[in-house]
Order: sequence, then C-alpha cells, then structure tokens
Amino acid sequence: MEAGVATATTVFADRLAAAVERKRSQLVVGLDPSLDLLPVELRGDAGESRAGAADACRRFAFGIVDAVAPHAVAVKPQLAFWERLGSDGVRAFEEVCAYSRSVGLLVLVDGKRGDVGSTARAYAEAYLESGIADAMTVNAYMGRESIEPFLSACRRHGTGIFCVVKTSNAGADVQDLKLSDGSLLWQQVARLVAEWGEELVGDRGLSSVCAVVGATHPRAVGEARKLMPQAVLLLPGVGAQGGTPADVARAFTSGPASALVNASRSVIYAYRARGGDFRAAAGAEASRLKREIWAVAGW
Repeated sequence: MEAGVATATTVFADRLAAAVERKRSQLVVGLDPSLDLLPVELRGDAGESRAGAADACRRFAFGIVDAVAPHAVAVKPQLAFWERLGSDGVRAFEEVCAYSRSVGLLVLVDGKRGDVGSTARAYAEAYLESGIADAMTVNAYMGRESIEPFLSACRRHGTGIFCVVKTSNAGADVQDLKLSDGSLLWQQVARLVAEWGEELVGDRGLSSVCAVVGATHPRAVGEARKLMPQAVLLLPGVGAQGGTPADVARAFTSGPASALVNASRSVIYAYRARGGDFRAAAGAEASRLKREIWAVAGW
C-alpha cells in the first residue's frame, strides 16, 4: 500500500479534475454488494460462510470495476457492506480498492467517520495515509476537532475528504433544524466546510475538502453550491433513490469537476432490470449515466 501514497504527488482535487476532463465523466459508482442480490453464478454456496460471502462480493466488485472503468472516474465502496463480513470482508474490501486504483479509478471510501481527535487520527491513518483510498467521507457534525486529523492527512498525502452536509435520505430532519439567525443547521456546516477547505485549494481552483449533498434535494444543491463555491460536491441519490441527472445541473457551475454524481444500486444491479450478464448491464448503465450527467453539466 505504500506505493499508493507515493503516487499522490498532487492534491486530490487536481487529480480528480484531470480524471474528469480525461474521461469527460463525473460519474462515481458505489460498490455496495449484498449477497442476496448477486448473480446466481456468484452466489452458489457463498452464504454458508463469511469467507465464501466475502469472496463472492469481491468477485462481483471486480467485475463491476472492469465494466465501469471506461465510464466512471471513481468508485465508492461503502464500508458497512464489507465490514459485516468480518475480517474476510475487510480483506476483500482492500483488494477491491487496490484493484480499482490499478485500473485508473479513484477510490472514495464511504465510512462517514467522525470522532474525537485521537480516534479521528486513527481513522485518517487507516484510510487516507495507508494508500487504500484517495478520499473518504467524514461526518463533520462533531466540529473542527473531529475534522482536523483528516485535514492534516490531506495536506501531507494529497488525499481528500467529503464532509456530510445535506444527505439524500428522507428522514434527515436534524440537518434542517433552524438556528437562531434563521439559517438551517446544514447551511452552517456548509459554511464551515468552505472555511476548512480554503487551505487545500489546488491549481484547478477546487478544494480537496469536499461535501456530500443529496441529489434528491435540487434546491439544496443550488444553495450548497453558493455556500461552498470551491468544494467538489458528491451527489448521492441518483437512480434507486429517485434523483435524476437534471436535478443536479446547478452543482456544476464551478467547473466540470466541481460535482460528482454517485449511483450505486441502479448501476451494479442493472442486470436485474436489463437481464443478461451483470458486467455488460452495469457497463451499459454507467455509460448512459455518464453521457446524461455530462450533458446536463453544460461543459
């Protein structure tokens, strides 16, 4: 994994911008394997042990990575889907991350970590300093103390973070609580993200301190862009959660790489609707989304 750190010679935001321009794509594909949704040929007797399930998920993810690599700029493995399989799942997760990077994809680990300083330092070391990931999601709601170790890792290793600001789930009511000045809680977090990111702006004018903003809230996407003009916005919710590429067009006003659209289930399980080989179906859906997102981005 040390080689992965050595290759991160530029800041994350600049590497991301270069990948977006090279592929003409802002698509991120989530790698969230569930054994009961995998193709029959991979399931077999995998359910009899964690090791078997982890191997099936690993083989599935490798196939998805191969299929989407021409169309996506990054993959986003969700840690929970791998951690639930114990040490076998974590090993498979690391192998998937390494393979994804070997075929030219950026790896955004989705763990939404955020804790007191010492714990946050351990998380930053585990994922951002080890070479496993190019970036990871973090929970900013515990404030600067929980974010500083990740910022430090970004400065030293050229990695990035995606701070949870406004999520795509319908029950995110805490984020919409009103503050004494009339603004919403998530908007204050957005202002903090913009402030934290000022010291990590790359040559392309984008910061490696990025933000997660749900695509299912189009108005919030526009507000978030105004509050965080230099942040790359990661926009989950397109596809299975009901969001569409058209819902996120206003996120791209800071440049073609200023927003990424994440799609998970709609891509990796596309074979369940399209039929045929799971790799071909995932590749076709990723190709379609790539074209649609690029078109609405206006670049």
